[in-house]
Amino acid sequence: MSTQKRLFLLDAYALIFRGYYAFIKNPRINSKGMDTSAIMGFMNSLLDVIKREKPDHLAVAFDKGGSQMRNEIFPEYKANRDVTPDAIKIAVPYIQELLKAMHIPIIEVSGFEADDLIGTIAKQAEKENYKVFMVTPDKDFAQLVSENIFMYKPARMGNGIEIWGVPEVLAKFEIERPEQVIDFLGMMGDAADNIPGLPGVGEVTAKKLLKEFGTMENLLANTDKLKGKMKENIEANKEKGLLSKTLATILLDCPVNFNESDYELTRPDIEKTDAIFNELEFRRMAEQFDNLFKAGNTSEATSEQQASDAKLYKKPQAKNEDQFDLFGGGSTEEDSETPRTSFYNTLENTPHSYQAIQGDLGIKLLLQNLQNQTSVCFDTETTGLDALHAELVGIAFSYEKGKAFYVPFPESQEEAHVLIEKFRPFFENENIEKIGQNLKYDLKILSNYGITVKGKLFDTMIAHYLINPDMRHNMDILSETYLKYAPKPIDELIGKKGKNQISMREVALEEIKEYAAEDADITLQLKEIFTTELDKTETKKLFDEIEIPLVSVLAAMETEGIRLDVEFLNAMSKEMDVEIKSLEQQIYETAGEKFNLASPKQLGDVLFDKMKIGGAKQKKTKTGQYATGEEVLTYLANDNPIVKQILDWRQMVKLQSTYILALPEQVDKKTQRVHTDYMQTVAATGRLSSNNPNLQNIPIRTERGRQIRKAFVARDENHTLISADYSQIELRIIAALSGEENMIAAFKNGEDIHKATAAKVFDVPLEEVSREQRSNAKTVNFGIIYGVSAFGLSNQTSLSRSESAALIEAYYKTYPRLKSYIQEQIEFAREKGYVQTILGRRRYLKDINSANAVVRSAAERNAVNAPIQGSAADVIKIAMINIHKKLKEENWKSKMLLQVHDELVFDVHKDELEKIQPMIKHEMENAFIMSVPLDVELGMGKDWLEAH
Repeated sequence: MSTQKRLFLLDAYALIFRGYYAFIKNPRINSKGMDTSAIMGFMNSLLDVIKREKPDHLAVAFDKGGSQMRNEIFPEYKANRDVTPDAIKIAVPYIQELLKAMHIPIIEVSGFEADDLIGTIAKQAEKENYKVFMVTPDKDFAQLVSENIFMYKPARMGNGIEIWGVPEVLAKFEIERPEQVIDFLGMMGDAADNIPGLPGVGEVTAKKLLKEFGTMENLLANTDKLKGKMKENIEANKEKGLLSKTLATILLDCPVNFNESDYELTRPDIEKTDAIFNELEFRRMAEQFDNLFKAGNTSEATSEQQASDAKLYKKPQAKNEDQFDLFGGGSTEEDSETPRTSFYNTLENTPHSYQAIQGDLGIKLLLQNLQNQTSVCFDTETTGLDALHAELVGIAFSYEKGKAFYVPFPESQEEAHVLIEKFRPFFENENIEKIGQNLKYDLKILSNYGITVKGKLFDTMIAHYLINPDMRHNMDILSETYLKYAPKPIDELIGKKGKNQISMREVALEEIKEYAAEDADITLQLKEIFTTELDKTETKKLFDEIEIPLVSVLAAMETEGIRLDVEFLNAMSKEMDVEIKSLEQQIYETAGEKFNLASPKQLGDVLFDKMKIGGAKQKKTKTGQYATGEEVLTYLANDNPIVKQILDWRQMVKLQSTYILALPEQVDKKTQRVHTDYMQTVAATGRLSSNNPNLQNIPIRTERGRQIRKAFVARDENHTLISADYSQIELRIIAALSGEENMIAAFKNGEDIHKATAAKVFDVPLEEVSREQRSNAKTVNFGIIYGVSAFGLSNQTSLSRSESAALIEAYYKTYPRLKSYIQEQIEFAREKGYVQTILGRRRYLKDINSANAVVRSAAERNAVNAPIQGSAADVIKIAMINIHKKLKEENWKSKMLLQVHDELVFDVHKDELEKIQPMIKHEMENAFIMSVPLDVELGMGKDWLEAH
């Protein structure tokens, strides 16, 4: 049986845009502030195709200047498209350079779109007996599908790849021949390309018309068979229909030729690709790329699998020496042993002096040296990541670049305590600065051994967070970015995660010494760089006075933990089980059938096909099933009780799995308490985030969600919980920062700000403000911070869009300085590229001058919102530091346990109840003095719900 060669043609811009938007909520920003999301997204798709499919031939098509023909016959073609985001404009030259370095042909002809170039080459290659795969998410390509031409939709967001051959296209569009896709697109038009289509014809109608008439031309010739408005619309728009079909037709006669030898996949120029990856800071991709293209090792498949692949798609004879053998059969021994020249320095190629220190004399000499330093970096090696239970395996010290010392600790905890005692004078020396990466972990480990680290601290992870908040901050990335040095990966010592991973305790001394000493050495070198950068970004004061003192506060809070009433949650779980089953039964009865409520597909079919909820034009996802997300269902819930029940069911199931069942599993066996982990370097706004468990996401707007707080209880009968909550802190900050006198006066007079706003906006006396007016004013008050629009406000209230617009206009007349302040913030961001909080915390806004209106608007909203949210975060951090200091210095029995948004929770000994409340209130309200007074509300109770 003869086998066909395979050609893969990639639609560049479709994959670039898709890659960019895949990262839109979490863009990939490098140390230069460059958004590399589009490049990473495209390269992920390209490398996935190469690794997965091992193609014989491959090329990438780009648009160049749009379609001359389509613009001539219809000047409005694609006229409604947003300006291309800057990140994509920047991406294209890099992508093209990478493709050139990979020897992959770029197909690009001025005046022709990539669709047309791919269509032309696909048909040419088909005639030369090739199987052609058009790699694109764009459904328009379905018109080209034939026995040997396929659409290849890359994997995305957890969905696998999709390959559409003739049967799939016919089923998808409900047609008899793939060419009818052109008629389908012509009839329904395409909003993205501004193809008009026939008025009133959507997807369902287009499929119906095609079943009856077969083509656009046949439909237009037989409009007498249509009725009513449909007939009238189509007859009046015949020319528009034919034009739309022409615009939707992919050209097959472009001035390009399929060149078999040019399109062969050959070995890349690794030196060039490495240099580009280095510039972009694509570390992991560089590794994956090099592994993928190593001779004889292009996939993780076994030789048996590779042989099977080779039989399925027989590899053609190489036409030149560089032909890249994707099946691992043709590489020479010499090739396979050629080492890759890395652009990072490593332990192997960098001179260093790392010593293991053992024995009394060695320890004594090391301690003498440490005590003579003004600044020392240290790094603990332990048996695990859980600081409450991990044991010390060793500590590395470094105070000079390229030199470090590693002290191994004995497994006997008694002996380990004896050894650490020798280091107490160093750790508790106030005159020696202690440097580390993620010092909070090291502080917690040492506190397990009774050691309190004193003196100035410098945490490289936190320093980098202030310097470049949008980048990642782990040590490997920082080292590779700033030192061009690749540290030894931990899995080379203990293996990858899983049952075969060993403990650090089992690693040979020579290996662990090199690894740990390297970490301390690198961290010391990063400290020198970041000290200068903190000055450049004017964040040194914030680092020294807020973020670093907070490390010790959070370490103490995490170690303390909070007691959980497990029995209460178990009882709640049983109640929830009954409620969930009852609700399921009600839903099934209303729907008239049983189905999998957790399946979006089955749910969509029941709601929208069977029950016809929401009318005929329900939104579908890219996979063709109905969209059943919360936004879609919330919109339909008021008019459809079953939809409201489904939303209730989802909420209950989520509460059950995320909290009610999960929280008891997170009770520490040793302390019998829950210990959340606070992260300082995640949220770009400066807010803390919590993990394992995430206490900040417990929903408190619903009764069931609030009940979960009831499970967090005081230590014992001698303690009570106190909750201290900043009242409307963000509104107070925006009033102070903007200098809005009317708002400042309302706060100073102790007025209900929402009522005061309603009285002014609706022009009624304060005592006559209705509940609804206050509610609407509250929505605007908080919405202004997030750039609420008339559309957004009408969605959140009972107001119409015009009423919402009038309310926003009246609001700005009431508070005129607010509007000026918002504009000033945006102008500041445009000029500087960032905004900042009251303490100088910066939020960089790379898209503030983007030509793309959608992207620019998001940056403008952040320009207003980030200083408000970030300032609120700064204020509560100051309060935490000051309260912790008092509790410690004055030997209080009471402890600070939790920080959640604008709230602090304390475990208070009953003897200290009266005295502690004024102290907490004073420290929080005076953490930062502004023109608007801060107000703190205190509550107490045996559990968190009662206290709040």
